[in-house]
Parts: sequence; C-alpha cells; structure tokens
Amino acid sequence: MKKGYNKPNLKSLYYDAEVKKIPSLNGKTIAITGTTTGIGYVAAKTVAERGARTILLNRKSDRSKTSLERLKSELPESNFENIECDLQSFESVRTAARKVTDLCINGLDSLCNNAGIMALKDTATVDGFDVQMQTNHLSHFLLTKELFPVLKIAAELRGDARVVNHSSIARYGDKKLKPEYFEKRGGNLGGDSSNMIVASITRKGRWARYSQTKLANAAFTACLHEKFQQAGLHNLKSLVAHPGVAMSDLQTTTVKDGGMSAWLARQMMKNGQTMEDGALAVIKCMTDEDAQSGTFYGPGKGLMAAKGKVVSFDLEKFYDNRQAKDLLWSKSCEAIEQDFIV
Repeated sequence: MKKGYNKPNLKSLYYDAEVKKIPSLNGKTIAITGTTTGIGYVAAKTVAERGARTILLNRKSDRSKTSLERLKSELPESNFENIECDLQSFESVRTAARKVTDLCINGLDSLCNNAGIMALKDTATVDGFDVQMQTNHLSHFLLTKELFPVLKIAAELRGDARVVNHSSIARYGDKKLKPEYFEKRGGNLGGDSSNMIVASITRKGRWARYSQTKLANAAFTACLHEKFQQAGLHNLKSLVAHPGVAMSDLQTTTVKDGGMSAWLARQMMKNGQTMEDGALAVIKCMTDEDAQSGTFYGPGKGLMAAKGKVVSFDLEKFYDNRQAKDLLWSKSCEAIEQDFIV
C-alpha cells in the first residue's frame, strides 16, 4: 500500500462563528456513522458539546477506540455511546441497529449517514456488493430502515426528527443512476483505473463507482422526502449535505489505495477547506431549527463549490425525478432483501 500525502496547512474560516449559533441539544439523541476522524469526528464532538447524547457508529478498530477515548477526554461531561457497526456487512448493520433501538426508547432525533470511502479498488463486500456502494449507500439505506421506528418516536414526542445523508460534488460525475451498481457485482464493476478524466468519458473505474454512490446519497434523500410527505410525516425531515473539498483522512485512504496520486491530493486540498469548515453542512442539517425537509446544504451549488460558507438550496432534478427515485428505492430494497415501508 502506498503512503499518504503531505497535507497543506489550512485555516478554518467559518466554523467557530457558526457553531455559536447552534441551539441547545439537551434531551436529544443523535447517531452518526464514521466518527473516528475527519468530518464525522468534528460533527460528533460539536453536537455533543451542545448537549446531545451522541451515538458513535464505527467498525471495530484501534482508530475507533482511540477516537472514543479522545472525545471522552475532551468532553468528559458529555454522553457518548459507542456501537460497533461495519458498513461492509449487512449483518453488522442490523446488529448495530438493534442496539441503537434499545438505547432509544424515547426516540432518535437525528441519524447522520456520514461514513464513506472514496475511489477504492473494484472489490466486493462479504455480501457481494461493490465496497463503495455498500459502505456509502446500501448499508445506510438499511440502517435508516431499521431505525425508522425510533425516528418516528422522536418526531412524535419532540416534533422534529431527521435523516441526514452525506453526498459530495462527485454526484455531478454521472448524472444518471445505473442499476448494475446496486447489484451483487462487486469486483466486476469497471476495474481499478484511477484516471478521473477517463472515468468521466467511459463511466468506468474507481471514480465512476464513487460518483454513483454520491448520486445515490442525494437520490435517497429525495426519496425519503417524498415518502415522508406522502405519509403525512411532516415532523420527519430528509436532508443532504456536501462538504465541498474538505481535508480529512478520506483523501489519505484514497492515496494509499492508489485512487489518486499524493501530488494531486495535495493540489486539490490547497484549494479546499478544513475538516471543521467541511463539517458545517452536516452539522447544520442536524441542528438548524429552520431546516426544511428536501433541502441540500453545502458550500455552494455546482461542480466548483469546493469551499465557502454553507448555504441551502433545493434538491436537483437530475436525481429528484421519478425514474431516479424509483430505481434507487427498488434496487436498494432488492439489495437488502427487504421492503422499506414508510
């Protein structure tokens, strides 16, 4: 495996001022996937500081153990619950969901589907799916389904509950969802090319698969919003965020796996933003009292929205349409071998 890259020194421009605007989260429970480092770590620490009981969902690792110890050391008065959850295994996700449900007899106020991997090799999970699609979308779809009952409890008791998905500007890479990426074809979905330009032309390789997962995150948000509205669940909100180009260990893992060169990662991040500023979009989705279901948060809209102050905008038509939503929902239910009834 290759080495990582030398990260540039960046300064947070918005985080400190924005977190002061977050209301008290006392009495709320928030579950977040992928909190060992980067945006997930910042998000978990931020909501815990504001009083939320924070459930950390990570696969078992030394890094997970270390990050939990660090959070408890930095915030000794906060309430953290750590639950093992390997998003590359549906069995692990179901087990984790049962444990979260047991903890949330008074409901779950927010589920933040944050964890993700980027441009990794063409390999299959234990369940047979592409490692990126299962980690970034399919397991989060399953987790949301399993936790839907406790989200409903929070919405009924406190008038607000949320599902927050984490997309990226990579959703623009291929604006049409393809059914094969939701099928048991892991290891046979385009190979290991790491060339972004080739991926944009051939729709194959690491970056093509990654783009499909980020498009799926956005389409899942559109699906949930529509289904919540149709079911009259107006206190349940479906929101999605993108971090722009934010510095975290995501790029380091991609470089080590051969998904991009160390030089390219450094050049990209020179024009990016800190993980603190990058985390603000998901934090706002979880905490903004004025947030409306079916809204996208990020540092701008469009392929060049790499950094900046977080703004909100409407879901985009290339995934918020009948064909995309029907494909997303049917293929995801087929993958987890269960219906998701809202």
